[in-house]
Amino acid sequence: MYKPFKIKENIFYVGLNDRTKHLFENLWPLPKGVSYNSYIINDEKIALIDTVDICYSDVFFNKIYSVLGNKPINYLIVNHMEPDHSGSIELLKTRYPDMKIVGNNRTADMLKGFYGITDNILIIKDKEELNLGKNTLQFYLTPMVHWPETMMTYVKESKTLFSGDAFGTFGTLDGGVTDTQLNPDWYWDEMIRYYSNIVGKYGSPVQAALKKLSGVEIETICSTHGPVWTQPDIIAQVISLYDKLSKYESENGLVIAYGSMYGNTEQLAEIIAAAAADNGVKNIIMHNVSKSHESEILRDIFKYRGLIIGSPTYNNKPYPGVESLLLALQNRSVKNRFFGYFSGHTWADGAKRDLKAFAESMEFETVCESVEMKQSLNSNVTENAYALGKAMAEKLNSEIDVVPQKADCH
Repeated sequence: MYKPFKIKENIFYVGLNDRTKHLFENLWPLPKGVSYNSYIINDEKIALIDTVDICYSDVFFNKIYSVLGNKPINYLIVNHMEPDHSGSIELLKTRYPDMKIVGNNRTADMLKGFYGITDNILIIKDKEELNLGKNTLQFYLTPMVHWPETMMTYVKESKTLFSGDAFGTFGTLDGGVTDTQLNPDWYWDEMIRYYSNIVGKYGSPVQAALKKLSGVEIETICSTHGPVWTQPDIIAQVISLYDKLSKYESENGLVIAYGSMYGNTEQLAEIIAAAAADNGVKNIIMHNVSKSHESEILRDIFKYRGLIIGSPTYNNKPYPGVESLLLALQNRSVKNRFFGYFSGHTWADGAKRDLKAFAESMEFETVCESVEMKQSLNSNVTENAYALGKAMAEKLNSEIDVVPQKADCH
């Protein structure tokens, strides 16, 4: 028998941890797993907030029983229909056949499409309310954060926000559930990695959601992944981070991402990094695309203001890992970065051509002319590489100087 975990009066955690899955969405590594969070409001009418991945439905049902015993579930609130949160709905209906499923019009369409469910659905509209007895639920539609049906549920009396995937992180909840039981510091980079890879494309809808919630007093955030946020300073930090990321704002620092087959392009990356360091940049992150997972590179690009990408030519295109990174950045519509690029080739510089086209397609400020290396390093290429690193440093330094400096490529 599980011991029920009480978050607030009448609100219980019935989520669980996945320490087995290697790749989230079969794409993103989970070195420290992931949690699937679900919650019960145990009132005169009982509401369950979201479900869990169907692989864990047996544990999930046992946790529900530990809170409710043989009581019925009156409402299932579906904030998000992605299968890691909706996967147990069909089984849940077999146990609680009279349960009403609460969602918006897009939710209803997906319930039919995923699970063939068309009955006992309560369609709600933006800011509509549902009374459970002591607790009143208010629903906020937040489309495209990060699916079209996404919404959030707010408990007015306890000022608790059930936020769906928003404000969530990768990483299991080891022992505790709330930020008072866990060390929040570990989760910040995982929140950025989660945001940049899962939500990153949808900056404008996230901004719209934050604006809609700006007048709502929030004392607790219950996301579908990661810790329950309860401390005022932590909640402020969580919301501020989402605000910053969704506006593509960043810290002062430099990411250098590169591909290299035989080491020559990597040596260019090393020279550029050394030049940036010589000129005052302390936060420099280097990623070899053949070693670093794309999710880590995207996390750091969302985190830092400067970006330099380098690639050898491979089949008259950028190196495959670099090409994949360029597509990922375009797909996420990343903005507001200082940018530079470098390339290597033996007989035709297809990488330079595509890197140039990428730079022109993005809302980036190119800080310097590109560096081109034919076959191997020479003194002229070395000098140009150093100039690129120096120019990026001067541009980054100008962001924190009282009097802006002009980057110098010479």
